[in-house]
Amino acid sequence: MGRQRGGGFTAEQKRQIWAWWKAGQTTSVIGRALQANPGTVHHQLARDGGLVRPGRRRRATALTAADREVITRGLAAERSARAIARDLHRAPSTITREIRRNGGRLEYRAGAADAATWTRAKRPQPCRLAHHDRLRQVVAAQLLDDWSPREIAARLVLEYPDDPTMRVSHETIYRTLYIQARGALKKELIAHLRRRHAIRRPHRDPLRPPRPSRIPDAVSIAARPAEVADRAVPGHWEGDLLAGAKNTHIGTLVERKSRFVQLVHVTGKDTTSVVNGLIREVQRLPAGLMRSLTWDRGHEMVQHQRFSVATDVAVYFCDPQSPWQRGSNENTNGLLRQYFPKGRSLAHLTQADLDAVADQLNRRPRETLGFRTPAEQLALDVAATS
Repeated sequence: MGRQRGGGFTAEQKRQIWAWWKAGQTTSVIGRALQANPGTVHHQLARDGGLVRPGRRRRATALTAADREVITRGLAAERSARAIARDLHRAPSTITREIRRNGGRLEYRAGAADAATWTRAKRPQPCRLAHHDRLRQVVAAQLLDDWSPREIAARLVLEYPDDPTMRVSHETIYRTLYIQARGALKKELIAHLRRRHAIRRPHRDPLRPPRPSRIPDAVSIAARPAEVADRAVPGHWEGDLLAGAKNTHIGTLVERKSRFVQLVHVTGKDTTSVVNGLIREVQRLPAGLMRSLTWDRGHEMVQHQRFSVATDVAVYFCDPQSPWQRGSNENTNGLLRQYFPKGRSLAHLTQADLDAVADQLNRRPRETLGFRTPAEQLALDVAATS
């Protein structure tokens, strides 16, 4: 499939690029299919922030070209706007407005009116955030505080229940960030999103090769009590390691019911360093707040029995290659990438640094909690069980 003269893409190629992109293909794959440089494909997508433009179409209630022909014939026959409206089953005001916009009774022509209406519809609609200053300021401030667009949109409803002007959808926030022609939110705010792509990417599920793991005396997740699986009571946690550059890591612990986060400074990925760090941080928690821990089958938890003896916490292990069995922890690790991007070393971080990040995350509203914060939810859960 060749490109058009001048190096650009044809309309059909652009349509195919967006279709492949929406299906989850990479720019490299698309470039090979079109015999084009992946950078050129990326540039084409980046013009609209990776967001597919909807095709132009008329509203179902809009006047059609055939309707305008009826109006032209009616005017030529010197019929009134009300009589023409009856023929078209329209409101008289619709017909009078149409005639007034397109030259009046003497100059109205169906073809010219239809073309002019289509041209007027091309102008971009004003962005909601561009002409609501207060709303824009609140959204920008919460983006700066690392809230996601979905969290912001839902929290606005809770904080301004009686003010309909303080409403915006999460999709509008994303589009305003990624389509800079809207001119409402600065592009630099994208750096505060969980995933800081230059363009918004579709979801895709890459295949991963299996990695076997051997943990001595591991207790399967299938043996967990039912109260753990259904998040009925607080005190059951999920854990993992978050990797940084140069073989650096931090431990992440998430309480399943409240999504409360505890971060753990570790000096290495070896089991001694990880278990020592976990024991230290678990002992900082209020007594009884951790009763079980679910981990994957990484070798860092080979000494899980030593951990259980020191903390009186039962450890359960997920099935191989089953990250969804620690869904809360996986989601939290995604949130943490805002603070610890891939490719950066974590060696310089102290436990105090990690505590500050955990505190910020625990004060962010979560959709799954009805947009309460993890700290608020944990306090409610502890009060209910005490």
